[in-house]
Amino acid sequence: MKIAILSRNARLYSTRRLVEAARERGHVARVLDPLRCYMRIAPGSFQMHYGGKRLHGFDAVIPRIGASITFYGTAVVRQFEKMGAWTPNDAEAILRARDKLRALQMLAAEGVDLPTTVFGDNPEDSADLLAMLGEPPHVLKLNEGAQGQGVLLAEKRSASLGMNEAFRTLYANFIVQEFIREANGADLRCFVVGGRVVAAMQRQAPEGDFRANLHRGGSASAVELSSGEHELALRATRVLGLGIAGVDLLRSARGPLVLEVNSSPGLEGIEAASGVDVAGVIVEYVAAAAAARASSSPRHRCS
Repeated sequence: MKIAILSRNARLYSTRRLVEAARERGHVARVLDPLRCYMRIAPGSFQMHYGGKRLHGFDAVIPRIGASITFYGTAVVRQFEKMGAWTPNDAEAILRARDKLRALQMLAAEGVDLPTTVFGDNPEDSADLLAMLGEPPHVLKLNEGAQGQGVLLAEKRSASLGMNEAFRTLYANFIVQEFIREANGADLRCFVVGGRVVAAMQRQAPEGDFRANLHRGGSASAVELSSGEHELALRATRVLGLGIAGVDLLRSARGPLVLEVNSSPGLEGIEAASGVDVAGVIVEYVAAAAAARASSSPRHRCS
């Protein structure tokens, strides 16, 4: 099996682990910087070049597309799809997950429990918009932020209004959500691969912060999910059409809530906390799915 791993940095933990896991299982793995991939599109013909040479023969693609390169990165994933390579997270699924507002709308439409969220555009509507949400604290989030960036907590109504105004001055797209106080600065990361929760951890925010992201100094430990949490993570992944996802949940007084669904979840924290070889699980899932597709339709191969 020939697998392409789309990543800006071959030295990143997640990228290295995927390469190691693939080679340990006898597969050929190549790391490709998506921004160095360039394509030719013609009627019935799709080509990709990299460093002056044509890319061909890939059976599967594992995308590790960061938020800063969403547009170009998903175009590269889509091109590989058109060339016949199989991917666990296709371009449209990545785009659905990356757009927080769109993802929340899709999840809510399917009855998936999540924090109440409001969204508006005109500054004149800010007061009524926040009234729709209820009393502070409020959480403000940039629509395409990642790893806790662009996430702020407004304890008072005046602070919430001020932050709204500041974000609008920057012409930023952002959402405002209710703050789940009883979560006590903790969330659950559920790692889903091929319709199974293969590992889970609880992340705890550092003292003085409410964001549990490990990149923000949070700590992680293994956790046992309830049946409801397990099913909620799987439902959220199915709604967005992802084969691999990191689903973040909050434990609230009304039950588990989906906070976010990440299409390129990191491996370092989850492997360390859970002790699970998540990279190996991913590679085995991708290889099996690509092989099954090839046997059912031999024409589907990247050329």
